[in-house]
Amino acid sequence: MLADALPLILSMLVAGAFAGLLAGLFGIGGGFVVVPALAAVFTLLSTAEHPLTDDKIMHVAIGTSLATIIFTSLRSVQAHAKRGAVDFNILKQWAPWVVLGVVLGLSLARFLDGKSLKIIFGVGVFIMAWHFLFPVLSKRGPLSNEMPKGIARGGLGSFLGGFCTLLGIGGGTPAILIMTLNGQPVHRAIATAAGFGTIIAVPGTIGSILTGLGQPGLPFGSVGYVNVIAMLAIISMSMLTAPVGAALAHSLDSAKLKKALGVYLLCTSSLMLWTAFHKAPARHPLLTEAPITSIAPVMQGQQ
Repeated sequence: MLADALPLILSMLVAGAFAGLLAGLFGIGGGFVVVPALAAVFTLLSTAEHPLTDDKIMHVAIGTSLATIIFTSLRSVQAHAKRGAVDFNILKQWAPWVVLGVVLGLSLARFLDGKSLKIIFGVGVFIMAWHFLFPVLSKRGPLSNEMPKGIARGGLGSFLGGFCTLLGIGGGTPAILIMTLNGQPVHRAIATAAGFGTIIAVPGTIGSILTGLGQPGLPFGSVGYVNVIAMLAIISMSMLTAPVGAALAHSLDSAKLKKALGVYLLCTSSLMLWTAFHKAPARHPLLTEAPITSIAPVMQGQQ
């Protein structure tokens, strides 16, 4: 069984290293790397004997990405909190609405097939790429001197939670944009945005596990729509490479870094949209008909 899982472990170690490097280099969460990497790997590891549909691929990719964000965002919040940069009042005020958006996003995802999820991811990442390549909103300056309240807060918070859940990302980029456009200093916005990642990822992961329990045709090592093997591999490597990316970022020009990130996101968006309309061939017999939660009865029967 370990030999079967080895290709997944190795590929996710590479993806985790890349995700951590980009997170440190560009200040973004790993979801932009993890989701397409998982989607590509599970597609390649699928076979005719044990096929994994696009529906299951995208649900597992998104759920696993959200699970990794719990750990990376908590570590980031802890680091920023030591410097007193996290505005916990904003997090407390926005948390109920963001969680509501997460629940709505998970509810909607249950009715979406793999192609639809790929299109949503591709379009969402394209919007983020456009923002980094042509930062029109950022150049306009603050639209307000205080954060939105009432209906505006509820609408933006719910949209943020739902949008990020469907993409499997922590919401750092849109959260920073919302805060800076409403009078928050950029350093405080960056630090506080890490907290939004935790608020999105925790209920998103729980929901992904619950909605995926008992589903047939999941990859080996999955608990619901969260693949534990991939999650552990990604977290272990991203924790090591994130500081390297952060150190490298201080030696490079920030404007060029943002343009480079925009190009990367544009390529990722294009690739995801392309795969939404093209079926890749199966390659490897890693997939199992049952998720990890259904292994126990089989073992009991053997005894």
